[in-house]
Amino acid sequence: MDVPALQRALGELGLDGWLLYDFHGQNPTAVNVLGLAGKMLTRRFFALFPREGEPTLIVHAIERTQFPPELPGRREVYASWMSLQAALSRALGALPRGAKVAMEYCPGGTIPTLSRVDAGTLELVRSHGVEVVSSADLVQRFFCRLDPAQVESHRRALAAIDAAKDAAFARIGEAHRRGEAPLETEIQAFLMDRFRAAGLETDHPPIVAVNGHAADPHYAPSEATRTPIRKGDLVLIDLWARGTGPRDVYADITWVGFCGERPPERLERIFRVAADARDAGLEALRRAHAERRTLAGFEVDRAVRGVVEAAGLGDRFLHRTGHSIETRVHGDGANLDDLETHDTRPLVPGLCFSIEPGIYLPDEGLGVRTEIDVFLADDGPKVFSKIQTEIVPI
Repeated sequence: MDVPALQRALGELGLDGWLLYDFHGQNPTAVNVLGLAGKMLTRRFFALFPREGEPTLIVHAIERTQFPPELPGRREVYASWMSLQAALSRALGALPRGAKVAMEYCPGGTIPTLSRVDAGTLELVRSHGVEVVSSADLVQRFFCRLDPAQVESHRRALAAIDAAKDAAFARIGEAHRRGEAPLETEIQAFLMDRFRAAGLETDHPPIVAVNGHAADPHYAPSEATRTPIRKGDLVLIDLWARGTGPRDVYADITWVGFCGERPPERLERIFRVAADARDAGLEALRRAHAERRTLAGFEVDRAVRGVVEAAGLGDRFLHRTGHSIETRVHGDGANLDDLETHDTRPLVPGLCFSIEPGIYLPDEGLGVRTEIDVFLADDGPKVFSKIQTEIVPI
């Protein structure tokens, strides 16, 4: 961790400190920032990074070895609840009275991904005379923007999963020519094999969804739903993965195909609405860059959702337009969202996120989602993968 750079950021944001807190993994932001993923952590810990001076790490006696020695700052080791409160009092007492301290908290829970600290802990911290404010801008500014090496890792992952997706569609076509109907789970396993061969990892196997299954945004193929992929079927493939390096960044795309030469007119129309909506989001970002404007996450969601609503399908677009992408497939940066939340965080250079409008029609046995990843470079938004313009003929 670059503590001087973090302290400069605290000063620029008018903050006196950042207080990270976790108990039993309830705050993955704290765990991720401190590089503690995979550690055995069952007790409370605090890490205070003041705007000036040395950081303080407060850890339980039985877990002191779980915190790498390279973590900056002095250690305060506690065992009893009284010694924990005394250590916290010493750390916060070194700050100015009424100091503004950032924590993973959002008033009203407006951004759930950064509303991690429980109310009781907030009361405890506030009792020491400090003002608790949201760390949302600090987290995005300091930890969600990709450096050049991370951008390259994202590009490599995109190329690999794009190739895997193409191979999966081809595999289905080959099976049909042999008179076979592969299962969704078989194509899912094929994709996982391609990930391993490309040196990728993922937090969950990809989605391979046929017909009505594609109308469920979080459908997961399994042996309990052994569904063959037959001629005349719609096939949706949503896949995400990253390299195995600790700072490698995810790639996440969704494509749809049809097992035949020509998709039904209704499917074509639904796909065209989703694709036009996706493109409207990308165009809004490009236009804002050309005009030297910075959009907030909710504004891009509105641009995308407006196209779907104009087609009379707004009530079938059930989720936000896009999510932050970094070392986790759903990161801590701004989301493209004015549905589930009103995300006012600015989309600043260095961020990466998806644009993925979906239209879900379970009553018609179909669903369509088209997804791209956008990286905001200094010279404008970049898409490093192919963009689907037509339904893939399988």
